Amino acid sequence: MLGLCGISIGTAQAAVPPSQAPFPDFGFMAEAGQYTGPIFKLSQDYPSQAPDPTKLPAFFTKLPATFTNDFSTWRDYMMAVRDYCFEGNLDIDWRVEKNPVRKWYHIPWQHYGQAGREGIHGLTKEAPVKPNQLAIGQGQPTPGDFYQTYAVGFFNDFGGYGIGQVWADHTNPNLDATTAPHGFPNGTVISKLLFVDVPVAQVPSLVNPTQWQGYIQQTYNNANRSIRTVSLIQMDIAVRDDRAPLGWLFGTFQYNGALNRPISWDNLIPVGIMWGNNPALTDSTYDNPTPAETKINPNMTETSINPDTNELPPTHLGWNGRLNGPVDNPMSSCLSCHMTAEVPTLSPLNPLFQANPPPVGSPEWMRWFQNNKCGVAFDKAAKSADFSLQLAMGVENYYDWAPPAQSGLFANDYQAPPVQLDANGKPLLRAAPRVKRYPILRDVETIGTEH
Repeated sequence: MLGLCGISIGTAQAAVPPSQAPFPDFGFMAEAGQYTGPIFKLSQDYPSQAPDPTKLPAFFTKLPATFTNDFSTWRDYMMAVRDYCFEGNLDIDWRVEKNPVRKWYHIPWQHYGQAGREGIHGLTKEAPVKPNQLAIGQGQPTPGDFYQTYAVGFFNDFGGYGIGQVWADHTNPNLDATTAPHGFPNGTVISKLLFVDVPVAQVPSLVNPTQWQGYIQQTYNNANRSIRTVSLIQMDIAVRDDRAPLGWLFGTFQYNGALNRPISWDNLIPVGIMWGNNPALTDSTYDNPTPAETKINPNMTETSINPDTNELPPTHLGWNGRLNGPVDNPMSSCLSCHMTAEVPTLSPLNPLFQANPPPVGSPEWMRWFQNNKCGVAFDKAAKSADFSLQLAMGVENYYDWAPPAQSGLFANDYQAPPVQLDANGKPLLRAAPRVKRYPILRDVETIGTEH
């Protein structure tokens, strides 16, 4: 059985040879003793057999019969997807390899490069946060520099099977597995958590924050790392569904701590969902890069936005009202960005990321806002990563690696010595941690976020 872009389902595949070395867990971590909490561990025991296609996530039954921009038809579906992603993960702080309900998996080879995965929560550096991007009055850490976004993504068992098909041979990634007629199987769910280091006082919706620690850079342009606090700002979802016009549905949630719900994760409010790029709409009437309010474009028929201003704080969307989250590029959209997921990367994520960008709305610009099917590469000379930028990035990181050198660390190599106490039973203070640097063969700077 094949989905629209699905891999053959129900056919057993050979297990990954046990002799293959596991993928490194992370690339950056404080020196042992500077952090004594849990360590990030890459969930990488990818299924070697496709999940049962009759056991799709329960929320599949909530898909509206008609795709419409009326958000009331989408609310129940989006909340059900959110709850599916939450289930079993909230009590374990998203250490997904320990989830007692269902398995979730990470993309390998995100440990590599200057933006690579850190060792506390597995966060990778993404986009800068521009002044006033999250709220009017939100500023910069220092003149000429920016606050920053860090993120980590998770794939359910259907998605884990797709990852495993690409990486069945750890030394020879196979992008044929994600190029049409193949791809991530129907039923794949991707969840991604995004955090910012913007001071909570600068963004009203970050009050009552949900926060993590991460071993992250000082600022977007200052590569010195230390253990710092980041605040949850956004959760993205992607669902591989044969019934969607392009094969995928993309949605996003924004954190609104002003709601002060008993479970803080419930403060993630749906922004909207999209299933197409509305390629015939070429104007910029509803652009809104600095969000004093949320501007909803009623002409968008392939994007549905939450109109409830009592729960959704003011936010920018994507270009002309297409869907994007608060830390995403306001001149892009979820789908336009993800359609560029390919190996090798021959086109940037957005037409603005070129030396000579085309005029906004021109035919050259609109190449990024077509309705391309899943599993079809953005450029004919490339292989599709089936709308997964994380997958494409990981494969390209592997190709940039120079064998036989090894880049990255394993969680079981990180040894935190016991805390030494003084005569009064208080922990002895250690010197400020040095940044532990690992071999980096390429600087990676992602402009705009990726799911």
